[in-house]
Amino acid sequence: MKVEITCKNYRLDEPTKSLIEKKLAKFDKYFDKDATAKVKLSTVGDSHNMEICVSQGSLNVRSLATGEKMNENIDIVLPKIERQILKHRDKISSKMKKGAFESPVIYSETDNDDVKKPNIVKVKKFNVSVTTIENAAEEMELLAHDFYIFINGNTNKLCVLYKRTDGDLGLIEPEY
Repeated sequence: MKVEITCKNYRLDEPTKSLIEKKLAKFDKYFDKDATAKVKLSTVGDSHNMEICVSQGSLNVRSLATGEKMNENIDIVLPKIERQILKHRDKISSKMKKGAFESPVIYSETDNDDVKKPNIVKVKKFNVSVTTIENAAEEMELLAHDFYIFINGNTNKLCVLYKRTDGDLGLIEPEY
């Protein structure tokens, strides 16, 4: 697996880099050699953020952790990624490395027993407005929501504007 590490407001030392690469190497049992793990390390105030996205073809598995120490974040992120892989193994097994699920898991599943499957408890219907990205951002702020669904007036495509954990905004523009 190819590992790409990028940093924002964080200085990566060699021991942390080696630890990340060593722990991600354990996931070679699930992925072929053409898989890529993108690791994003950042510091906001006193908190350290680690996001790992592993992709192979059309398969993407992502997890994020925030903590006081970057080295502790990897022990939070990697078990989450493995749980996602195991949870969806039937759907994604054709995209995984042959024999990936024959050997024992890397991280213990003991804390996975009490995880409840989410239920849809509310359905909300609303009219979607045609607007610009800037107006959608203002409307989202006025409503105090974390996301806003709208039709982009410039492209005539349905878009989702969302508030990121770092406080910035993200835009999802589907391709169809």
